[in-house]
Amino acid sequence: MKTLNISQLLKSQPLEHVEIKGWVRTFRANRFIALNDGSSLHNIQCVVDFENTDESILKRITTGAAVSITGELIESQGKGQNVEINVKKLEILGDSDPETYPIQPKKHSFEFLRENAHLRTRTNTFSAVMRLRSSLSFAVHKYFNDNGFNYMHTPIITGSDAEGAGEMFRVSTLDQKNPPLTESGEVDHSKNFFGKDTNLTVSGQLEAETYAMSLGKVYTFGPTFRAENSNTSRHLSEFWMIEPEVAFMDLAGNMDLAEDFMKSVINYVLEHNKDDIEFLNNRLLDEDKTKPQAERNELSLIEKLNFVVENNFKRVSYTEAIDILRNSKPNKKKKFNYLIEEWGADLQSEHERFLVEKHFKCPVILFDYPANIKAFYMRLNEDGKTVRAMDILFPGIGEIVGGSQREERLDVLKEKMAVLDISEEELWWYLDLRKYGTAVHSGFGLGFERLVMFVTGMTNIRDVIPYPRTPQNAEF
Repeated sequence: MKTLNISQLLKSQPLEHVEIKGWVRTFRANRFIALNDGSSLHNIQCVVDFENTDESILKRITTGAAVSITGELIESQGKGQNVEINVKKLEILGDSDPETYPIQPKKHSFEFLRENAHLRTRTNTFSAVMRLRSSLSFAVHKYFNDNGFNYMHTPIITGSDAEGAGEMFRVSTLDQKNPPLTESGEVDHSKNFFGKDTNLTVSGQLEAETYAMSLGKVYTFGPTFRAENSNTSRHLSEFWMIEPEVAFMDLAGNMDLAEDFMKSVINYVLEHNKDDIEFLNNRLLDEDKTKPQAERNELSLIEKLNFVVENNFKRVSYTEAIDILRNSKPNKKKKFNYLIEEWGADLQSEHERFLVEKHFKCPVILFDYPANIKAFYMRLNEDGKTVRAMDILFPGIGEIVGGSQREERLDVLKEKMAVLDISEEELWWYLDLRKYGTAVHSGFGLGFERLVMFVTGMTNIRDVIPYPRTPQNAEF
């Protein structure tokens, strides 16, 4: 007999014999088991003949227990489901202690569920979130594969700091209590495992650029790390980054690629994860009912996702955006927490959301940012004060994608590195790209958890990754 999963059974016609395995969500009236196996948001109801079932077995059917059920798939006699299983044989695969099992059939706070992250996917919310995370991962790979990109695994251990921020985790095998020292009294990293000071990567971009300049179109999708001591709902110390790099592509092409990519992956889950998205949409609508009117979301989750896929992204220069923000009512009436007073300001989420939600009422791509607020590798414009950078802004979240046309001119790149005190010796291989067959090239970065937050409507980044790593927290 073939074992089917619940998502398959719920779409099936009545069958004489079925076998299903899963975890008990609820067991009521000594008769009705709500069973879930993770394949679907929905449970399947299994009806036990309690008069002909051993009482000792019935006592072991508790919330969280793993069971195997054999029976008939029949038309449901009750409301809420089309089919149910008339149980013929029931086997308890693993007991669950009803006194200590933490995920009881009631509402739990997200804080409590983070403390029980190894079990939180037994809830509807987190099973939906993690199925969507899985589908989005597949959609990312599918998009790039369908569009001729090569998947590149960039190093996790690196000797360079792609962002130049210095907030990196050190990788070392030296004795922390008694490290070898140089004559000047500093730690002698030449005695370290790799013979130099190494760290966990913050980005695979620089290495991806090297492959783009031979393979043409590449992308990375892997873990990155940042030792920023920021304990907020938007920051993780370990997160996943998606970073395509394309040779012979300028900033306009980069914006085209990013817009098409974002629409494609969101469309994929709208089509393939309808039940999960509808459940999360309804969860947010119910949550909104408990909030004051001023704090409620203007768009439902489904409306927000459709807002992205159905609208062309408006392309606006940073300079134009600053003029709009400076003259906006929130700025003039001092409603912004960060007032816009002059060109060169680093935009905050409140400014980005105003542009998207209030002014243009569509997703926005800002481009040509001031050079002094962007990274060294971004191509300097002819005006000498802006770079060919671009950020994509979404409703409810602000900036979600950041990218640029990369600086392909050796002399200009060296000048920028010198100003920022970035070692040429450390990045000799990166500079080589500008010596041998240099060409226009571009790329962007997308923090995967940011995307999952947007698609699921979750407001804390800790709730869209299986086991969050944050300051003072490396549990599980």
